[in-house]
Amino acid sequence: MNFKPDKKLGFGLMRMPQTDPANAASVDLEQVCKMVDLFLERGFTYFDTAWMYNGFASETVAGKALVARHPRESFTLATKLHSAFFDSLEGRDKVFNAQLENTGAGYFDYYLLHGIEASMLPKYEQFDCFNWLLEKKAQGLVRHVGFSFHDTPELLDEILTKHPQMEFVQLQINYLDWESEWIQSRRCYEVAEKHGKPVIVMEPVKGGTLARLPKEAEKLFKDHDPDLSIPSWAIRFAASLPNVMVVLSGMSSLEQMENNTGYMQDFKPLTEEEKELCHKAAGIINSQIAIPCTGCSYCTEGCPMHIAIPKYFSLYNEDMREDLEQKGWTVNFTNYKIVAQDFGLASSCIGCGQCESVCPQHLPIIENLKLVAAHFE
Repeated sequence: MNFKPDKKLGFGLMRMPQTDPANAASVDLEQVCKMVDLFLERGFTYFDTAWMYNGFASETVAGKALVARHPRESFTLATKLHSAFFDSLEGRDKVFNAQLENTGAGYFDYYLLHGIEASMLPKYEQFDCFNWLLEKKAQGLVRHVGFSFHDTPELLDEILTKHPQMEFVQLQINYLDWESEWIQSRRCYEVAEKHGKPVIVMEPVKGGTLARLPKEAEKLFKDHDPDLSIPSWAIRFAASLPNVMVVLSGMSSLEQMENNTGYMQDFKPLTEEEKELCHKAAGIINSQIAIPCTGCSYCTEGCPMHIAIPKYFSLYNEDMREDLEQKGWTVNFTNYKIVAQDFGLASSCIGCGQCESVCPQHLPIIENLKLVAAHFE
């Protein structure tokens, strides 16, 4: 199978459907099997998982829904080593061997150092992880090596200069973050392009933010083509970039799978006019979004108070788009109480900082939880 998939859509096994909303590991295996089958039937091959996705259940689900049910040569599988889960040279192999066991894959087509940023890089360097990746490739346990990245274009340039053997890089790219001063999607993409490294895109819909737009932004797209779904614009924006090899979508329902594979089967890049619509929509959204959370849930796994941080931020963002002075009350006050039946309140935060230490968006989560508590409680 070629290094680059024939089709540009990848299935991110990160936000899979759950049978219990309070338990990220309670994956609806039956529905995921149907999603996997449809994905493959329509000619798509790239699956992406990681050690801690879906409450540490994602790799096992990949083994059951994908590897055990389909010929190994019919798909490509990617997973990752995260710096939070090893503290020795032996620890790297312990995780890797467990991943092979969890998935039953025999080898990984793509293997990444996970979420590199300035604070994590010294650990990856200390334990010689870049050379360790190359050893796994030489052993035939990994086909292609790279890393995912959440930091500045300057740091990305340094890493790719120092480690030219890395074959690809995974970046957060979407039309909302394209010119963001913090995420700097465009500039990071241009660094990868300069080094000749193909890009895998994560967060093309920014954790669902670009699926539920302000009415003014939604109207831009619907006026242009009423038949296209709103999320499709975000995925097509990323896929239209010439150096992008695959765009990951963390699909959480069969309906989402049917929609995404439908318009990506015979993918046509955006026109210049359509790209301009995306940039106009970004301006509208940026003027209204309160907390730019992507819903990745890295923050929730280690929260001692079991606070549903991304869910609360999503409810808060929705309310901040409303005319609250006129309405006085929204359905999200009820939704907040419903979520809080299974999770800690926003006001339960003890300020330990665990969440902020792992947030790829570097959000001031503790302060934002205070805003949520003041609004809903």
